[in-house]
Amino acid sequence: MRSSSKRWVRHGWSAIAAVGVLCPAAKAAEHVLLKNGFEVDCVRREVVGDRVRLYLAQESSAGDGNYLEVTSDAIVRVDAIADAPVAKVPEAVASVSAPHAGSSVLTRDEMHTMLSHAGVAHNIDEDLLASLVRAESGGQVNAVSRAGARGLMQLMPKTANELGVKDSFVPDQNIAGGSEYLDQLLTRYHDNVALALAAYNAGPAAVDKYHGVPPYRETQAYVARVIREFNRRKQANHAAVQVAQSR
Repeated sequence: MRSSSKRWVRHGWSAIAAVGVLCPAAKAAEHVLLKNGFEVDCVRREVVGDRVRLYLAQESSAGDGNYLEVTSDAIVRVDAIADAPVAKVPEAVASVSAPHAGSSVLTRDEMHTMLSHAGVAHNIDEDLLASLVRAESGGQVNAVSRAGARGLMQLMPKTANELGVKDSFVPDQNIAGGSEYLDQLLTRYHDNVALALAAYNAGPAAVDKYHGVPPYRETQAYVARVIREFNRRKQANHAAVQVAQSR
């Protein structure tokens, strides 16, 4: 029987804390041990008042890098680590539209309902599932990659079959199957979300081979993209609550 304990990806956690504690960075420079037991790989640290920002990936020109912000006393130890090797992988596959009956785009309410149901069924935050859907297909029901992945959560036919998904272009089936697969990966990697996302993108074999997020630019960018979108959603939700409470 599944444990009823809540994962960090459940509702109620702050966006930055939820993102940061489990996301290793590409080309990390430091390994940081936190008082709560979590470990973080970061590319740099920045002191902001009485807090410290641990940047998890290189920032873009827009300054939108992912970071975890903690109090100074939350850091137990910092160890320097060597840069990870960067291996080449095939260029990221683009999604194209495949002919299929039905609408190619869900309404916001339809998407929310399906993701909410899947999140409750698998004890996964709906915003994480929504972030994965955006990264995988951009919300296109009929998306198909050049590698053959299909639907909202880009299930490969073999994986879909193993998950009991009869038609990957049926939104609720695809979301149910993708959420089940992510659930399996979270269980496999002991709720380390970065590893689960990396395995979703590159496959568990690659994660197991490198004992962490594989040194593939595509996979590292994918993990960062999902994390960043999750962070954005949590921050937007928090801002909306504050506005509502101020009225």
